[in-house]
Amino acid sequence: MDRAESIGQLLTVFLIFIFVLVLTYFATKFTAGLQKNRMTGANVEILETVKIAPTKYIQIVRIGEKYFSYVVCKDTVTLLGELSADDISVPEKGGNAANNMSFKDILEKFKKQ
Repeated sequence: MDRAESIGQLLTVFLIFIFVLVLTYFATKFTAGLQKNRMTGANVEILETVKIAPTKYIQIVRIGEKYFSYVVCKDTVTLLGELSADDISVPEKGGNAANNMSFKDILEKFKKQ
């Protein structure tokens, strides 16, 4: 009977662990959805972000009908300048070519490197 109780306790702990993982997954998805809705705006859009150092990024931002470039650091944001619409190419909303590639194509690309 002692062995059966041990197996029962193991299964109970395992089921509780799975329940906590599922709960964490859905809580994370819910929180991410809330953050995404809060971060989207009709007049402000981050078009592109490029990492230039571990905590430094260059961003192209559309604010209204104007475009600006910024350097975003850990503690500061610095305006580089205003860009004209002719200076930039706005990516399509459907995604880039990497999103359209299959896993096999991506794997082959890394094998060649």
